[in-house]
Amino acid sequence: MTRNALPVPRIVLDTNVCLDLFVFRDPLCSHLLAALERGAVQAVTRDDCREEWQRVLHYPQLPIDDQQRPAFNAAFDALIQLLPPEAATAGEDTVLPRCGDPDDQKFLELALASGACWLLSKDRELLKLDQRTRSAGLFAIRLPQLWSIADVRLHAVPKLG
Repeated sequence: MTRNALPVPRIVLDTNVCLDLFVFRDPLCSHLLAALERGAVQAVTRDDCREEWQRVLHYPQLPIDDQQRPAFNAAFDALIQLLPPEAATAGEDTVLPRCGDPDDQKFLELALASGACWLLSKDRELLKLDQRTRSAGLFAIRLPQLWSIADVRLHAVPKLG
C-alpha cells in the first residue's frame, strides 16, 4: 500500500453467501467473487464463523463429497482472511442490535470488530437489522446480489466512536 492509498474496505460474508460463492458458483454473486479476487474488498472471518463453514460443508443435503471439500475450504481460505481473536472481538462500548437468530449474532460481532463496511447475507433476521446498523454508523447489511463494487468507491470506511 502506498502512503496515499486508502485501506481496502472490509466485508463480512455469512455462511450462505460463502456457499453461493464457492459451492454453487451463483452467477448473482459473480461480481462479488471478482471484487474479492481483484482485492477491491477484503473479506474477513473469525474462528467460529469458519468452523460453521466447515460444519455446513458436511451437511448431507448439500451436493458435496469428501473429494470436493478440500477445494471448497481452499477457496474460502484463499479469499477470506481469518482474523486473530483479539481483532475479531468487539469491545463492550458499542451496542449491537440483537439478531433474531442467535447463531447469526457472530456475523454482526465480526462486522463491528473488524471495521467492515458491509455484512452480506440472505438471512432475513440479519437483513432486517440493516437500517439500525447503518443509522448507528456501523455497517450496512446487504443481499449479496444488491451489493455493488460501486459501493466500494462511494462509501468511506465507517469510523466508529
